[in-house]
Amino acid sequence: MLHVLRAGWEGLRQITGDDAFERYLERHTRLHPDVPPLSREEFYASELDRKWSGVNRCC
Repeated sequence: MLHVLRAGWEGLRQITGDDAFERYLERHTRLHPDVPPLSREEFYASELDRKWSGVNRCC
């Protein structure tokens, strides 16, 4: 039962993007082992900037 709940929780985190920092750390460590990763705060600040810096509206 615990395994099912844990799998459901991890699935929910993936769907909502809540695991973005963990995925970033895994990818960064794999691709750039000699460069220190961003802190959690720096990562989320950069993601917010990326998300909102290019807002385009048609109207």
